[in-house]
Amino acid sequence: MDRIQSLEVFVAVSEAQSFAAGARSVGLSAPSATRGINALEARLGVRLFTRTTRQVRLTDIGATYLKDARTILAQLQAADAAAAGAAIIPKGRLRITCPNEFGRLYITPILAAYLDRFPDVSADVLMLDRVVNLVEEGVDIGVRIGALPSSGLTAVRVGSVRRVICGSAQYFEANGRPKTPSDLQNHKIVAASSLADTAVWRFGTKDQGSVRLHPRLAVTSIAAAIDIAKSGWGLARVLSYQIGPDLRAGRLETVLREFEPDPLPIHLVHPEGRRASAKLRSFVDFARDHLRKSQMLNEG
Repeated sequence: MDRIQSLEVFVAVSEAQSFAAGARSVGLSAPSATRGINALEARLGVRLFTRTTRQVRLTDIGATYLKDARTILAQLQAADAAAAGAAIIPKGRLRITCPNEFGRLYITPILAAYLDRFPDVSADVLMLDRVVNLVEEGVDIGVRIGALPSSGLTAVRVGSVRRVICGSAQYFEANGRPKTPSDLQNHKIVAASSLADTAVWRFGTKDQGSVRLHPRLAVTSIAAAIDIAKSGWGLARVLSYQIGPDLRAGRLETVLREFEPDPLPIHLVHPEGRRASAKLRSFVDFARDHLRKSQMLNEG
């Protein structure tokens, strides 16, 4: 008999003032209840009941222990009810990680709408241009852009993006448009150093290969690289979603589309699998539906 069950038997026998009646109320035989109480008293080193042939009475220590036992069992029942409710009704704090620009453009607007729908949920968003270990850093959901390595994470695909080269109409009027990747060596390049290997830009097929560039300017901010490209100073390579509003507004244009590498998949990943909490499941469903409707994330 485990400790919780022994407390339940102790409370039942105390309330019934009978081993037989108390045992029946918890679905045990009288001998099983007696053995459980004897084991509990032996572990505590005290006598909880005085026993006669006619009645069972609590000792003074037993009466005090009964109050504590009732409190413990009530708290356990409340914890069980809360956990069961959290599996059905979205509630609690949700921690999400995503790249900076993706968080600004997509996750925070979606999250604001989600929180309006589910008032018992609150959220923290870690917008970082690095891969976060969800389990080690206590994060519920991550946005991953690119091929996923093998892991124990559950992944839901929500779209894809392209690597694009962009510049302003002003820049192209003054400097012309590159026709092939090798033409980029004759253009001013602004590199965003949070992207992998900014000195080498790879293109779609083996025949198209890659081009090693010598950027005139390197910055650690995607947003800064985009702003510089919009100013007409040079060309930048970014992910298509990052310049969606600028493309629609005509502030930027893309070149070398036919040489682009394969699109990069976007996934929502989480470690909870089939036993995910209601807050996690509901957010994944909510975000998935919104992200899949975005034309900018579903061009490839």
